[in-house]
Amino acid sequence: MTQRIYARMTASITELKRAPMQTIEAAHGEAVAILNRNTPAFYCIPANLYERMLEQLEDIELNRIADARSNQKRIRVDINDL
Repeated sequence: MTQRIYARMTASITELKRAPMQTIEAAHGEAVAILNRNTPAFYCIPANLYERMLEQLEDIELNRIADARSNQKRIRVDINDL
């Protein structure tokens, strides 16, 4: 069965166990698909990439909320009254 891999770099679980930091560093900040018998088992990503992904997901959710509320009645508020 063919399976798409969403990373430019792959490594086996054995390679990851043998040299975890070298495996991650070889990807130069990108995700690494960790393979088990030539099938992706999981993706290993650097912390800063993971943080950026979470921020983007949060932005998407906030945009969805804003879009859903865009047709609601607007209420004017004076900042000094708050």
